[in-house]
Parts: sequence; C-alpha cells; structure tokens
Amino acid sequence: MGFIPFLILGLLAGVIARIILPGKQKGGFWLTLLLGVLGAMLGGWLGQLIFSIEMTQFWSWQAWLFSVIGALIVIGVFEMIFNRKKAD
Repeated sequence: MGFIPFLILGLLAGVIARIILPGKQKGGFWLTLLLGVLGAMLGGWLGQLIFSIEMTQFWSWQAWLFSVIGALIVIGVFEMIFNRKKAD
C-alpha cells in the first residue's frame, strides 16, 4: 500500500475509532489523522505479528479491521493519559 492510501486508511480508522469510543474527546482533524495513522501502523504490526496478515491491499477487510483496532488502542491510551483528572 502506498503512502497516500495509508494516510487515508489511517484517517478513516481514526474517525471510526472516535465514533466508537464514547465521551467527549480532545483534538481535531490533525490529531485524529495522527492518532489514526499511528493506530493503523500499530494494527498492521499486530496483525503481522499475531496472524501473519500483510497490509498491502487498501480494500482488504483485514487491513481495515486491524487499522481500526490499532486506532482504538492508540486513541484509548491517548485519552487515558491526557484526560486524567488531577487529584486535588
């Protein structure tokens, strides 16, 4: 998969993950793009490591599934780190 399709996949995976995760979330378009691309990379790595799945096809359901799972993980960790309430 080329660079531009990977960015599009990451952006869409980030948007889908933001829709799935409940609550108000910080960040806008660029943060969603960044977290989505990082999530797609993480999901691709996990898919390769655990199931030997190659993320070479844009329309592959495995690529989309693992990209969204990776984006959910990255956005969830981001939310846990930056939305912690300060103890008074």
